[in-house]
Amino acid sequence: MIQIFTYNNTFEGFLTVVFECYMRNAYPADIRPRNKLQRNIFCEYIFIESNPDKAARVWKGIRERLPGKNKNLPFYSFLSEADGIEMKIFRFIKRIFSKQFDVDTDFGDPDVLYLNQVSMKVKHEGMRMLQFVRFQRTKEGLYFCGIEPRYDVIPLAINHYKRRFANQKWIICDLKRDYGIFYDLKETQEIVLTQKNFNELDGAVQDYLLEEGEEFYQQLWKTYFKNINIKERKNLRLQRQHMPQRFWKYLTEMQED
Repeated sequence: MIQIFTYNNTFEGFLTVVFECYMRNAYPADIRPRNKLQRNIFCEYIFIESNPDKAARVWKGIRERLPGKNKNLPFYSFLSEADGIEMKIFRFIKRIFSKQFDVDTDFGDPDVLYLNQVSMKVKHEGMRMLQFVRFQRTKEGLYFCGIEPRYDVIPLAINHYKRRFANQKWIICDLKRDYGIFYDLKETQEIVLTQKNFNELDGAVQDYLLEEGEEFYQQLWKTYFKNINIKERKNLRLQRQHMPQRFWKYLTEMQED
């Protein structure tokens, strides 16, 4: 029977699957996140429980075998959530552990080429998370931002915002994937928002929850943006190139008065 290994949709869970494949000397026909399974009566589905120690051993081995610039290649590729990405990464890891050299730059291998291409897209989207995030301050003193990135790149932005807003509590919420990262001045944790007191289309916090004066500062920022925008030099094509239109609904300065 065809074996399909499943996991809990986390990178740690996926690495645990890789560990178990080696321990069982198994080569699955596919590896799928549990929430994306399409069951087939001719397949045997084996769920692998996530184990941080096993995952850490695999990750340590991967990073020891990859050069500096590509040490995170499997992780970036995983964040793309591309269909079938797990098996591409699995085959890539198999080559790494088989002690082959320069696997990460063997572009004659379709898997390697694809992983490099998709990881670049993920990193680029991660950079946009640093450029197009706008926080709103609530009455509780919490800074909130809702955004809908193309890939699951919020994990790539965590360290940046921990450094930048080290003395402020904040939440960055992924509206597409329905989860967020909460920083409590000490550490970050993943959360699921059960009460969505914000507009799910643009991430705007409901007015009654905003701190007094927040709307004034938002209006001030929009006025500043409008005043420095020289009408005669306006170039919408160039603007969309550097600031993709899909992000406009999350940007305070792009909202109509």
